[in-house]
Amino acid sequence: MRLSRVYERRRSQRFHPFETLMEVVMEQIAKNEWAELCDRISKRLNGLRAEIEVQSLDLGDQIEAEFLPILGITYDHKDDVVVIALEGLAHLIPHPVDIQTKGYGDNIEAVLIVDKEGVRHLASFREPLKLPPPPAE
Repeated sequence: MRLSRVYERRRSQRFHPFETLMEVVMEQIAKNEWAELCDRISKRLNGLRAEIEVQSLDLGDQIEAEFLPILGITYDHKDDVVVIALEGLAHLIPHPVDIQTKGYGDNIEAVLIVDKEGVRHLASFREPLKLPPPPAE
């Protein structure tokens, strides 16, 4: 297990889990642990929502999904692809070369996956907003 440090700059006024002026520590996951990690994360994400952001030099930062209910994450070693399944969307990441997580223990807040082209796929997770009950009349 190797720890790497990622520095991000603050963009406009949009909040993002990695947008901070402080240092964020990511845990790099060994390739032989990817399938088990995805299974473990999928079990813990029941009821959460995910945002997927794709970052590359060619495209800039693009939001693929804004906090949709997450169904699961899988890594298929035969096809060498990570699939992030959201309600109404399957985000495919072919030929990943690096997977890093943000969080402690089983409480994973985000997963950063880099593909062989250097494109970064950032999936961040959160609880759905809980609205207060309507006022009694």
